Amino acid sequence: MSKANVYQQRPEPGVHAESPLHHAELHKLAGKTAAKAGIVLREKKLLGHLVLRGDAADPTFAAAVHQALGLELPVALTLVASGETSLQWLAPDEWLLIVPGGEEYAVEQRLRQALGEELHYAVVNVSGGQTLLELSGANVRELLMKSTSYDVHPSNFPVGKAVGSIFAKSQCVIRHTGEDTWELVVRRSFADYFWLWLQDASAEYGLQVAA
Repeated sequence: MSKANVYQQRPEPGVHAESPLHHAELHKLAGKTAAKAGIVLREKKLLGHLVLRGDAADPTFAAAVHQALGLELPVALTLVASGETSLQWLAPDEWLLIVPGGEEYAVEQRLRQALGEELHYAVVNVSGGQTLLELSGANVRELLMKSTSYDVHPSNFPVGKAVGSIFAKSQCVIRHTGEDTWELVVRRSFADYFWLWLQDASAEYGLQVAA
């Protein structure tokens, strides 16, 4: 068991937590049917985001991660998922773990218990620093082609691939999670910029907000 101090960062039940796009009041826009909606946007807000670092070549490290999460370490530029939990490759020794909101504290404790004291690793809770935007619909790929220089053609960006790239005049992680479904992992301070950009970039296709 790790001796590191792990703190519960989520507010107490009586404290109201707000997502980076709280001010946009997306819940009031949800359900309003657009004349045509080639793109559906949903903020998957207040999820648990953890950054894990360690030696992927060490079988003891890989086994401990699998023991704690039930997931294998993904290879370069990919993600693996089970239910609402996903583990994404960020760098040769770094991964992004996203878990349902409220579970990040328990998951971090479980990881540290499995990894123990002998291995060299780091687990950092970054939940408050970023959010996740889900884009779905028939025209998502066209929107992405206008927004990033990364090649999103199916032959180069199949389902299960995830990359960090320039997006508009900012940066984010782009994840292809389904045939017509993509996710953007966005820094909290740029969330409003992304919301404004996506409204403008999707105008010709029709944008609908989902709860």
